Formats: sequence, C-alpha cells, structure tokens
Amino acid sequence: MPQDEDAPLCLGPDPAPRPPAFEMPPDACDCHAHVIGPLSLFPLQPVRSYTPPEATLSAYRHMLEILGLSRGVLVQPSIFGTDNSCMLQALARHRNTLRGVVAIDADIEEATLEALAGDGVRGARVNLLFEGGVGLERLEALARRIERLQWHIELLADARHLPALMPRLQRLPVDLVVAHLGHMPTAEGIEHRGFECLLALMRGGRCWVKLSGAYRSSSAGAPFHDTLPFARALIEADPTRLVWGSDWPHTAISGHMVNDGDLLDLLALWAPESRLRHLILVENPARLYGFGEE
Repeated sequence: MPQDEDAPLCLGPDPAPRPPAFEMPPDACDCHAHVIGPLSLFPLQPVRSYTPPEATLSAYRHMLEILGLSRGVLVQPSIFGTDNSCMLQALARHRNTLRGVVAIDADIEEATLEALAGDGVRGARVNLLFEGGVGLERLEALARRIERLQWHIELLADARHLPALMPRLQRLPVDLVVAHLGHMPTAEGIEHRGFECLLALMRGGRCWVKLSGAYRSSSAGAPFHDTLPFARALIEADPTRLVWGSDWPHTAISGHMVNDGDLLDLLALWAPESRLRHLILVENPARLYGFGEE
C-alpha cells in the first residue's frame, strides 16, 4: 500500500476556470467535488493512492461562481479515510447550498449518524479504486445502517466489475449512486457487459449515475467526445436518475489539468436540450440530496 512519500503527487485544479458556453439555470448543482485542506488542520492519512495539493473551500466556491453553479455536493476523498472533518467544516459554513457524502464504518454510533444527517450528509461512499476508502467488505451492513435515514450508497468502481457485483447491488435496501459514467474505459464500448449492467441497474429504478469524470474514462483524451455514446445511453435509460459533477479538484491527475468550464460544456454535447439539462442540473440533484428542504 502506498504510504506518505510513496503516494505520487498530483496536480492542483486549474485556478482560472472559464464560464460555460450555455446559460446556467438557477439552483444548478455540482454533484461531485472534494475539498482538501487546510492540510495543517486536516492531515492526509498515511495509507493512500495519491498526494494532492490543497484545494480549499474558498477556491471551490470561486469555481462554482464562475461556472454559474449555486449548489454543490462534497464527497469524502480516500486520502482522509473515515475522518470526515474537513468536509463537515465546509458543510457547516454553507448549510443551505452544500450537501455531503461521507466515508464511515458500519459500526458507527447511531447518534453520530443522526448528527451527520443534520449536518447535510445524504450518502455513504464505497470506494473500490483508491487506497484508504471504505471497501466492499461491509457493504450490506453499511446499507442497513443508513436505510432509516434514506441515504444512498455512492459507489466508485470500474463498471467492468459490475457483473460480479450485481446480485449484491440489486439486494441493497437503499439507492445506489455510481460515479463518473461508470469509470470504464470508453474503448471497451457501450456493449460491454459491465456497462450493460449499469444500464440495467438504472432501469431498475434504484440506481443513479453521475455524468462526471469524463477524462477518467475517455480513451481518446481531450476534448473527451468519445464519452458521448455512453452519456447518451445513460440518458436514454432514465434521464430522471442522472446528475452532473465537476469532480473538482480532479485528484490523481498527472500531465495536463482539465478546465472546469470545458467539462461543463460537455454536458451540452451530451444533453443539448435545455429542458434535459435543467433536469440533470437542478431537479434531479434536489431530489437526490434534499436541497430546498431547509
């Protein structure tokens, strides 16, 4: 397992995000981002897959403002393990406009769960791709613990692993949210059994997918247009179960950093109709994360 100096450094986000080319609807939401730091207050855990620079709440809020987004969802990154303190501090400062997805142990105390719900947490993350995250070992136990709160399980996994996981996922008593278009290389094609399983989960009515992380699944590279068939297939499966996410600050990237305005413009390629974008950016996030319930 990578530890401290063995975990490779990754780039920070582009400090100059550009506005998207289409008009943003009111209450549009970025449904996948991470806040990192200050690291003097929130140190990284030793066992991790990468070492990021700080990506502060103020920098994230600046990105949202430039892109015209007024709501956000912070997801616990694996670099902090199950210590959600950094994210919870951010939620406390913006209770009406931010929600959270935590990493927790299945034996967490009931009072702590209640407190997290009050802080704006709406889901628990299971991370199969990076060291330090919560794995599959306690998936069912974790789902039972959060069922009463009407939270969801957020799954970060390569869709090629879904065929083997389908029996377990279909039995979960809570909704499932799959990040980053399924995180499967586009070269595999939409006919791949893993992606077909993702579409089947969506059609089953208990699975959401984040239209995010195009650069993580693209086999062609920027401008990531090879993701179009995948996004369109997901939209066709169930547009009421899709949300968009920036994946800011784009952790574990080396080489060339993406611009968040370019990533948001991909949504206009995937969903050219303004009514469909409103569903993905505003209505679906409000239902999934409970915005407007203050």
